[in-house]
Amino acid sequence: MLGDLASGPLSDADRALFGLVEQMNRAAYDVTHEHIEAVMRAGWSQEAVYDAITVCALFNFYNRWCDATGVHAMAREDHVASGTRMARNGYLPPQPDGGTTPAPGGSRSG
Repeated sequence: MLGDLASGPLSDADRALFGLVEQMNRAAYDVTHEHIEAVMRAGWSQEAVYDAITVCALFNFYNRWCDATGVHAMAREDHVASGTRMARNGYLPPQPDGGTTPAPGGSRSG
């Protein structure tokens, strides 16, 4: 799928969103209103498009920052442990009580 977005096992909506992300990675300065409209016509909300753009931009920033500062990648087992934790708890960090329930006044989405 990563090698050929057009024939990968994706829905049309996902294909449109990943196409926008691909365009941003190739030439963000060429992204137009038409690119955004195409993704929204595929069924994504304005908020979802904004989130995708933001996540793509942040990953590009962090990758370049890590490369330039010499920050090393985590070991494979650390990635697996992190992925397992995130699959179980989402992005919510562990709470002081050892659980994943938000502290009073906190919120958890997803």
